[in-house]
Amino acid sequence: MVHAALPFLRAGLAGLALALASQSALAQPLAVENAQVRAVPPVSTTTVAFMVLHNHGEGDLAVVDVHSPAAGMTELHNHVDVDGVMQMRRVDAISVPAGASAELAPGGLHLMLIDLVAPLHEGDEVEITLVLDSDETLTLSVPVRRIEVMGGGRDSGHGGHHQGH
Repeated sequence: MVHAALPFLRAGLAGLALALASQSALAQPLAVENAQVRAVPPVSTTTVAFMVLHNHGEGDLAVVDVHSPAAGMTELHNHVDVDGVMQMRRVDAISVPAGASAELAPGGLHLMLIDLVAPLHEGDEVEITLVLDSDETLTLSVPVRRIEVMGGGRDSGHGGHHQGH
């Protein structure tokens, strides 16, 4: 009799696993696309991470903090024009309205990784955890890539120089 019940037990467990996975997906409406950490020379102690954040939920959300074991300190940042000079500024949150996206890209919003604990090489993976205003977290494994910025030299300038605080 026990052997006859195994297919039903397996089907029930599979259904439960699917329901839990769906519940987890519903609880986490934030999706991340095209995440990457900028490869910098080995002497640099600071780098940046870029990505696109998509909010598939029905309510607005915000990233309010970021953590990474690859850096001694991490911050949410934006570039601002101060009297014609682009400067980095720490921000308290990166908002992602319901049904919309926020792009973290050179010359705009980005994540700072400061006081790198070891050199990062192209092809490495960096763990980054985003903390949402709902206290939920999303941990990513982000590839280190060479990021070229085209046009006008508006590079984010994060290869080891940290200004604007």
